[in-house]
Amino acid sequence: MTDGHDIASQLASIERRIAEVERRFTHDVHVVAVTKGFEAWAIEAAVAAGCSVIGENYAQELAGKRAVIERSKPEVHFIGRLQTNKVRLVADLVDVWASIDRASVVDEVAKRAPSARVRIQVDTTGDPGKGGCPVVEVSSLVARARDRGLVVDGLMTVGPTDEPAEAARVGFRQVRGLVEDLDL
Repeated sequence: MTDGHDIASQLASIERRIAEVERRFTHDVHVVAVTKGFEAWAIEAAVAAGCSVIGENYAQELAGKRAVIERSKPEVHFIGRLQTNKVRLVADLVDVWASIDRASVVDEVAKRAPSARVRIQVDTTGDPGKGGCPVVEVSSLVARARDRGLVVDGLMTVGPTDEPAEAARVGFRQVRGLVEDLDL
């Protein structure tokens, strides 16, 4: 079992590695502590260790951590595949919807969380288990989100985990090209 001290030491190690990367590149890097599968205390431990952003995959699990989130006040990113009927459960808790992949989800988030920050998830692998909007539909989904008052602050993708790193880089480059084309 991981405890608060482990979280703090792991975060410190990650932050040292991030600082090394930031010296080589011009982009800021931010840690999102993923709390999927952890008890609510892990959120408090992450915040106490200096990590102010948490990510959650499941709406019902996030809703169950409501009291701790309201007390600790981290920035909350919803990072899992989102069902439209679950948006209402967590709309008041989520700061960034990081896995928007279809029009129905755009519409529901716009209805429940007007002017929310969103990221469109792009399918770069063809793996239905990873989710994501087909590349050819990204532009129209971004436009739809903006038309409904959402703030599209980027794109994201889930690369392949069972292939060489170069296969993932191809998808990441594709997403970077879309970001540049869409001026995100």
